[in-house]
Amino acid sequence: MTAKHESELHRREADFHDEWALTTPLDQILVRECFEAPAAMENRFILRQMGPLRGKKILDIGAGLGESSVYFALQGALVTAVDVSPRMIETAVNLGKLYGVEIQGMVSIGEDLRLPPDEFDLVYIANTIHHIQDRASLIEQVHRTLKPGGRFFSIDPIAYNPIINVYRRMATQTRTEDESPLGLKDLREVGRHFKDLRHREFWLASLLLFIKYYLVDRVHPNEDRYWKRILRETWGTLWWWAPLQALDALLTRVPMLRYLSWNMVMWGTKK
Repeated sequence: MTAKHESELHRREADFHDEWALTTPLDQILVRECFEAPAAMENRFILRQMGPLRGKKILDIGAGLGESSVYFALQGALVTAVDVSPRMIETAVNLGKLYGVEIQGMVSIGEDLRLPPDEFDLVYIANTIHHIQDRASLIEQVHRTLKPGGRFFSIDPIAYNPIINVYRRMATQTRTEDESPLGLKDLREVGRHFKDLRHREFWLASLLLFIKYYLVDRVHPNEDRYWKRILRETWGTLWWWAPLQALDALLTRVPMLRYLSWNMVMWGTKK
């Protein structure tokens, strides 16, 4: 991809997410739910792996509306939020003020972070890698900004689930045109930088919740982002879904079948 095409892609991403930030009231942003809701399986898993956050320096790449940045700051972390969208960073900083915490915001592309090397204890990247074309440069930046012994954690969709691929084709107004979910080649690329790379998959049988939204609740993917809608669910509304979550704990351990899941969490350590 040429530099001109990359610049156009970054502009489209920034414009799309600027509009999203401008149309989202601060009091409607789900901070605690993003990490504590029943359907927030990926983030609950990541929190267990991270351990205590107080005093840790965290870089949140692709911070979006700031849910994760604010949540980490509420746990006592020192957070730097990075996003290509100026309006998203403005929203994240203001969201922090609403919750009584300070977020350091920086507008930047992930492939060229103007940050010191060996700076952060943890790097967190949620739903961001699949928006990036030059993924090798992004992972290099993640590795560079981590302290020796520092760890990264990421969440991104996988390319191979047929239900999610139908959802993507339908959700033309709630996703950007340039994004592409992760494949096995991306796993190998990350593994080049993090030799101890591990990964775990989520959402296989439990994706029946998406089918419910469409067939039973009659919510079109362009009317509401399903991946945000799940955070408004409670154990009371998901009583029927809990066994599917338990089933996934087994199914996502099966080689190859695991790659039919919706999302993948990756994590690794800078040696």
